[in-house]
Amino acid sequence: MLMSVPDDRRSDEEESVDEHRMLPELVAHLRQHRTELREDWARRIEASHLLHAMTPQEIGSETSSVYDNYVEVLETGSVDALQRYARDLSERIIPRGVETDEVVGIVLLLRDVLARSLFQKYQDDFALLNRVLDAYEPAANRIANTVAVSFVEERERIIREQQDAIRELSTPVLQVRERLLILPIIGVLDAQRATQLTDQLLRGIRIHRAKVVVVDITGVADIDTSVANHLVKTVDASRLMGASVIITGLSSDIAQTLVRIGVDLSKMNTIGDLQGGIEEAERQLGFRVIRPEQG
Repeated sequence: MLMSVPDDRRSDEEESVDEHRMLPELVAHLRQHRTELREDWARRIEASHLLHAMTPQEIGSETSSVYDNYVEVLETGSVDALQRYARDLSERIIPRGVETDEVVGIVLLLRDVLARSLFQKYQDDFALLNRVLDAYEPAANRIANTVAVSFVEERERIIREQQDAIRELSTPVLQVRERLLILPIIGVLDAQRATQLTDQLLRGIRIHRAKVVVVDITGVADIDTSVANHLVKTVDASRLMGASVIITGLSSDIAQTLVRIGVDLSKMNTIGDLQGGIEEAERQLGFRVIRPEQG
């Protein structure tokens, strides 16, 4: 005779129903005890020496907003509002020096503070506590992951913008007169920067309808083979856009490098210094310098 044995395992459907039933009760508890839980969280943040770049007033304001967003995600299951807030928060605090581990740390602290509160509330009913945690933990982990990813993405975006701004400042394309541009290069000229300055130069040629460009590399100590070849390609690309290129300020080391690696020097118009390069450019453009005494 076969006897049926109760199966303690719960189906996914049963767990989903239980989660939907438990979450409203969980959200109501967190909202009812919002003040003391948020204050406990803020104290733990201070004790852990997180967000040290922010004032206590700022921490109080941000923890209130994060707490409310946290509970809203638990209630609705949607992280869209949290993602927007996390990006906005990141944009404000990243320039203050707040690091990724600090943001992840405060979110994990909040997760733990709320979990402790649940333990206290349901400590007399272990089975119910397990069901509450089964509903809470996946949502809490999803929130922590959402905030961390949003912060990292925003941080990377800010870093890219800063790098682009630095590159723009380090390789300015200057118009000194009609149809004449100067590109002074200072510092290390690697492959990435060489590509970036080529883009800037070609864009400048198109915008200013330049006919002659003086590229001054007096401030460049050395270049490698790939950069040297890229420089030749930049000259060719400029010619295709209707502008001739004059290279000025070659050091003896760079000149020897160009010869050693076999760069086609016939494609490069080189002048000793920037002043000589500008004079040659003006000659090509048909300008003539007249001294005052010559009237």
